[in-house]
Amino acid sequence: QVPLVESGGGLVQAGGSLRLSCAASGPTYSTYSMAWFRQVPGKEREGVAGINGDGSTIFAESVEGRCTISKDNAKNILYLQMNSMTPQDTAMYYCAADRRRIYWADIATMLSSMKNAKNFGFWGQGTQVTVSI
Repeated sequence: QVPLVESGGGLVQAGGSLRLSCAASGPTYSTYSMAWFRQVPGKEREGVAGINGDGSTIFAESVEGRCTISKDNAKNILYLQMNSMTPQDTAMYYCAADRRRIYWADIATMLSSMKNAKNFGFWGQGTQVTVSI
């Protein structure tokens, strides 16, 4: 059983909006830190946004002010709302969770945490987002 499944990706025109969803199965994720990452072929995966177990959020500078991240703990679903999208937002978007309940103070901490999470980390399969001019 895949613990994290993303949906909501697709093709959108520049200036448009998308809401990505990540359905989590298995244990409750309410106390886990969860995040959205994205990756373009040939480039390293980058952190987009994260939400800690206490509900505090962090964002990459590239999406600050244009994105919100939220979590429906009752439904075990993580969301990423993206507005005013640009072609630079084109990427495969991945949902991730860290069971260790590490507090992410910033995107760099979040990225490092997920890289070192090993069996404590979960990743989804990704959903493609393409922004056209």
